[in-house]
Order: sequence, then C-alpha cells, then structure tokens
Amino acid sequence: MEVPCVRAPVAEGEETRQELADADLVAPEFDIVVDDGTIYIPVTDTDAVPDDLTVAVHDVPERRTPTTPADVLGFEPTYERLGDVVIVDEDDPERARRIADAILESDVRAKTVVNRASKVKGETRVRDWDVLVGESTETVHREYGHEFALDITEVYFSPRLATERHRVVEQVETGENAFDMFAGVGPYAIPIADAGAEVVATDINEAAIDYLRENARRNGVEDRITAHADDVRDLAADYENWADRLVMNLPHSAQEFLDTAVRLAGDDCTIHYYDIQHEDDRFGPGEHAIRDAAEPDYDVTVETRHTVRSYAPHEYNVCLDVRLTRD
Repeated sequence: MEVPCVRAPVAEGEETRQELADADLVAPEFDIVVDDGTIYIPVTDTDAVPDDLTVAVHDVPERRTPTTPADVLGFEPTYERLGDVVIVDEDDPERARRIADAILESDVRAKTVVNRASKVKGETRVRDWDVLVGESTETVHREYGHEFALDITEVYFSPRLATERHRVVEQVETGENAFDMFAGVGPYAIPIADAGAEVVATDINEAAIDYLRENARRNGVEDRITAHADDVRDLAADYENWADRLVMNLPHSAQEFLDTAVRLAGDDCTIHYYDIQHEDDRFGPGEHAIRDAAEPDYDVTVETRHTVRSYAPHEYNVCLDVRLTRD
C-alpha cells in the first residue's frame, strides 16, 4: 500500500525511528521496510514531521497484529528486552513463570527469559537472576546503530538509559579526549569514540572490560579506545589534565570520585555527573559537591540540569552537565 513515510539511509534508521517514536509519529498499522539501502518509516502526520527529515510515499505492507504476552495472560505484564534476553521483575515465582511462558507463546523475540533475583550489588554492580526459559544469559543488545555483547550475570547494563546515552553522545565533537570513568561494556565509550573522540575507559569489573574491548572491535572503534580493568583512582596520575569530557555514570557513589575527576580534567572540560537524589532537591547536592571539589582551581558552570528517570518513590536519577574552566 502506498503510504507517506520518512525516508532515511539505513545507517540512520534507528536514530530516525527513535526521533519519530518520541514524537508519536510512527504509524503502527504499517511495517517499516528497507529498500536498496534506504529505510522507509510510515508516519501518521506528514505535517508534524521535523523539517530536517525527508517525507516520501512508498509501498509498505500492512502490519500483522502480533500476539502479545498480554493477549495470552489477560493482563499486561511488565518486562524489558535486552537483545534476545527478556527480563521480568516479579516477587512471586509462579507469576514470573506464567509471564515467561506467555512471552514464549507470543511474538516477542526471546531465547532466554529471566527474573531478577537480587538488587544490584557489590563493586561490579551485578545481580542474581533466576533463568526461567533458555540457557544462555549472554546476548547482543543494539541501540542507535551500535552493538553491545554482554552477559547479564557478569556485568551491569540498563537498556532504559539508551536515550540518555544518546543525549550525551550528541554533544561530542571530533578530536575530543573523553574519559569514561565507570565504563561497563562501553555503551557511552563506544558511541563517543564513533563520534570522533579519543576515549579512555575504565571499570573495576574485568569481565565488563573484556566485553568492552570486544564491543570496540564489533563497532570498528578499537583504534580510538584504551580500556583499563582498574579503579580509576589508580590511573589518575597517568591521565592528569587530559580530559575534555568526563562521564561519571555511577549515581550512588560518583561523589566519592570527584577529586579524581578534577585531576583528570583538562583546562576546559565537561563532566556528565549522574546522581540519585530526593525530589525536594534533585540537583543541589551534586552541584555543591562538584563546586567543593573543583573550586577555586576551576570556574564551574552548570550547563544542564536533567532528570533522567524516576528511580524510587520520591527519588530521581539525574544528570548534571557541568563545564569546568581552569582559571
């Protein structure tokens, strides 16, 4: 059927689809198709499409209505996908098993279904999992044109932060020196390197750094990433006054590393500082901590106060984008 679509190169397909989805413009009744290196995304309202995107009429098939887990269960379960691993979060093991069986009966793409069995714990920030379906907890997650191999039993990874990671990556300029202080498997470091920066990435979890190196090769940026399985505090002397950009995505304890961040910062450096704070003062504690660590050696300018997501009742995961300029 001939319908209005946004046309884009395949390499820009996920970013374009996400932009349209955020604006609620993707037409759900039609399939997205790829034709000769071009992706066609059906849209609901051509007048609302951003001016920088191209609208074209293209022949696309009507979408078959998929069977969802809710169709099988009679209620809407909560779950999230990480590659071909589906994650549920249920206190009742029987309910978790029912949801896992329904996921298999549905059209959700899944090889493994797991239930969270613990909170994030320890220095390596991993969880325990109950494997309900399948065997392998290793998967490949894709976001914004990049691939990340990982094993959820060995590393921490949150697919919910994809939009936030992309927000940061869009600020990167070619030729920067960027330091990811708690890098995990590379969801910040790899796209930042792909944006043209020279990246140093550290993590205390050796398994995460092994995956980061593999992911750097997967995404063709291994020549722009230096990865260390180490505590960033032990590396600061080697990279003092080096960084133009610092990513501090360790929201429960990033404050403990601010002195190290200041050592790493160059004469003009942007810090992306993640924090978890009460709704009554989401940004004040982080801003005060940064000023205490950086002043008077640096002028401190808070460029963005950004709420990433709700974390718990009355608590929020937030980010401060802060520019340090040496006096």
